[in-house]
Amino acid sequence: MAQNLFVTSLAYASADDSVKAFFEQIGEVKSARVITDRETGRSRGFAFVEFTDEANNQKAIDQLDGQELDGRAIKVVLAKPKEDRPQRRDDNGGSFRQRSW
Repeated sequence: MAQNLFVTSLAYASADDSVKAFFEQIGEVKSARVITDRETGRSRGFAFVEFTDEANNQKAIDQLDGQELDGRAIKVVLAKPKEDRPQRRDDNGGSFRQRSW
């Protein structure tokens, strides 16, 4: 499974294209996705970046972590695999809280 980078502290104006262009100074970017809110469509302030060559991941962390993108200093780390993250569940076993009204 390909290892992605997790990029945080993005400006709300940052888009997929600007994130991709910023990371291409390190190497060829396979994908760059700014995560948006489902309801508003507004950026949630973080993104995932995948390089064609995974060897560029550490180089990007070393060179781009703390650098400014669209007016904000960004944080660049390796993304944790989905299965390593704890699941958020309510008492009913579902992933969403039911309204009481």
